[in-house]
Amino acid sequence: MQTPKNTYDVIIIGGGPIGIACALEAEKKNLSYLILEKGCLANSLYNYPTNMTFFSTSEKLELDDIPFISNNPKPRKAEALEYYRRIATSNKINIKLFEKVNRVESKDNLHTVTSTKNQYTAKNVVVATGFYDIPNYLNIPGEDLPKVAHYYGDPHYYATLKTVVVGASNSAVDAALEIYRKGGEVTMIVRKDEIGRRVKYWVRPDIDNRIKEGSIKAFFNANLKEIKEKEVIIETPEGEKVLENDFVLMLTGYRPNFEFLKNMGIDLSDDGRKIPQYNEETMETNVKGIYLAGVICGGVETHKWFIENSRVHAAMIMKDLARKETA
Repeated sequence: MQTPKNTYDVIIIGGGPIGIACALEAEKKNLSYLILEKGCLANSLYNYPTNMTFFSTSEKLELDDIPFISNNPKPRKAEALEYYRRIATSNKINIKLFEKVNRVESKDNLHTVTSTKNQYTAKNVVVATGFYDIPNYLNIPGEDLPKVAHYYGDPHYYATLKTVVVGASNSAVDAALEIYRKGGEVTMIVRKDEIGRRVKYWVRPDIDNRIKEGSIKAFFNANLKEIKEKEVIIETPEGEKVLENDFVLMLTGYRPNFEFLKNMGIDLSDDGRKIPQYNEETMETNVKGIYLAGVICGGVETHKWFIENSRVHAAMIMKDLARKETA
């Protein structure tokens, strides 16, 4: 268990699975650390849909070789929350929850981390904030109405009602199927001519068949144009259509907080992908002492990094920090 320090070896921003992995590796290297998390433990995971099933199998989600036992090969959200919570509590991870980091300022090889509650000093900083906090907005009329949500929780909320689901990714498909099976009337608005290619392989036949039989209505090559209190207006290849509507789920994806990275001095690629600059062997950015871990490394390409393939970032980072300490 770590005790408070005047200057930490490393402050980890983000208390999700990758942030926890970084803490475990810091312990192994005898590095003093602190995790700062803007919400609850594993906040992004907590805000995933209630009935979500991971694409990865449980062993691919394990941290530090700690077994993750689930009822099925692919665990559900509740099982993952239990797993990461038990790791955090049993290892007495040094974490402060509901404490958002507002800025990081670097000077003379030290970093001042200012949160909503305090100010800290660290030799190094790891940004492991993920991408789930900022939705991709369509910026259309009515998007700010109370009937509109950019996150999906429980299908019961939409039972018997007319719900438009915008998007064709895993989250949109899961929402459409679950709401339909709870008695909701679902219409999907899909920008392209088919359901997303990355939809889970065991789910895709289900959504294709429900659309084909008409249980779920889908408009392809279509766009949501305007949202009103009791209806929506969509643009389709056959022209503009008006649909009666109670709720709109805008499941159009999410993006990292690029402004937060830029304010720290981290360079982003100018090719539209906004990939942060970092050393692929150490994960250190162009700002000395600031590292990246997890999905945030992919810029707008948020499908490239997952828990299973970014767990290694923790060991890479802490190995480099330990090297610095002994240099």
